[in-house]
Amino acid sequence: MRRVFLTVLDSFGIGALPDAYKYGDEGAFTIKSVSESGKFHIPNLLNLGLGNIENLSFLGKTSCPKAAYGRCAEKSEGKDTTTGHWEIAGIVSQKPFPTFPNGFPDEVIRKFSEATGRKVLCNKPYSGTKVIEDFGNEHIKSGSLIVYTSADSVFQIAAHEDIVNRELLYEYSKKARNILCGDYAVGRVIARPFKGEYPNFYRTEGRHDFSLEPPQDTILDLVKKRGMEAIAIGKINDIFAGKGVTESFPTKNNDDGTDQMASLLKRDFNGLCFINLVDFDMLYGHRRDADGYAEAISKFDKFLGFFMQEMKDEDILVITADHGCDPKFKGTDHTREYIPLLIFGKNAVPQNFGTRASFCDIARAVSDYLGLGADFGESISGLFK
Repeated sequence: MRRVFLTVLDSFGIGALPDAYKYGDEGAFTIKSVSESGKFHIPNLLNLGLGNIENLSFLGKTSCPKAAYGRCAEKSEGKDTTTGHWEIAGIVSQKPFPTFPNGFPDEVIRKFSEATGRKVLCNKPYSGTKVIEDFGNEHIKSGSLIVYTSADSVFQIAAHEDIVNRELLYEYSKKARNILCGDYAVGRVIARPFKGEYPNFYRTEGRHDFSLEPPQDTILDLVKKRGMEAIAIGKINDIFAGKGVTESFPTKNNDDGTDQMASLLKRDFNGLCFINLVDFDMLYGHRRDADGYAEAISKFDKFLGFFMQEMKDEDILVITADHGCDPKFKGTDHTREYIPLLIFGKNAVPQNFGTRASFCDIARAVSDYLGLGADFGESISGLFK
C-alpha cells in the first residue's frame, strides 16, 4: 500500500526567480523575511535539508539530510494559486490568467448585476479586510454586493451573512463563474462572507473558491483512473474544480488541515493525499505579518515531527509551495519565487537534486512512486528505492 502526502505550504517561496523582474518582484524572498522573526523555529524542516537547498544556507545546513531536497522554478506564466497548483499537478499554463488592475469591465458588472438582481460596490483591487471596512456599511444599507479583485486572477464577492446567507452567496458566485469566461476567465471566483458590526467586521470561515476546471488531466486524474484514492484536503478540491478528486475534506484553517492529515495517516488508503495549508498566504503573507507567518511555520514544523514519526514504511511525504508572498516586500500580492521541494520516507533516497526546471517534476515524482507512468516533467534520478 503506497501513500503519498503532497503538502503545499501556501506561499512559502524561497527566493525570486530569474524572471521576477517581469512581475516587479526582484528581490522578493519570503522565507528570508520570515526567518528574521524571533518566532521562527523549524528544526524538523532543517533536519530534512531545507537549509541545504541552494541560497538557503543562512537557515543552517545539516551534514546528514533526512530527505531528498532541492528547489523548483515555475515554468508557467503567472504567480497565482491556480497556476502554481496546476503546475505541481502536471499542467504548464502557457498564458497567464487575466487580471483586472482597474476593476472589471462594465459588461461583466452589468451581466453579474442582472444575474443576481443586486448592484455592485467597489469593483477595484482591494485588501480583503479593508474592503469590508470601507464598504460594509453601505452594503448592509443597500444590499449591493461588494466585488473586488487583486493582483491575482480573482473575482471576489463579499457579503454580510445577515444580508446574504452563505448558500445564496455561493449561488451568486456560481453565476459569476458562468459569466467569467473567454477573455474574462479569471482563475477563481471567491465567495467572502463576513459578519460583525462596523468597525469590527470580520471575515468568516465560509470562504469558498469556484475555479476553472483544468484543461487536461492532472496527477489527480491519473491516480483516480488507476483505481487509487485521490484525496483533497483544504482548498485543493476547489482549485481543481473537483476534477480527479475522489474524496474532499475542506478545512477552516491550518490546524484543521493538519488534523485532517493526522486522521488520514491512521486510515488505510492507496494513492495520493493532496493538502493545501492556506493560512501562511491568506492570514500572514497578504497581511504583511512576518511574525505571524513565522509562528505558523514553526507550529507546522512541530506537527511535522509527529507526522514523520507516525508514517508507515511505504509512505512518502512531499513538502512544497505554490508561489511566494513575501510579508516584507512591497505591496500585498504574491511574489514570483522558487519553491522548496522536500521528499521524505523510508523509500526516498536523501540527495541534493538541485534546481528543477518545472513544478511538474513534483507530479512526475508522485507518478513514479505510485507507478502511474505519467510523462509530466522530468524524473528525479535515483529518488526512490
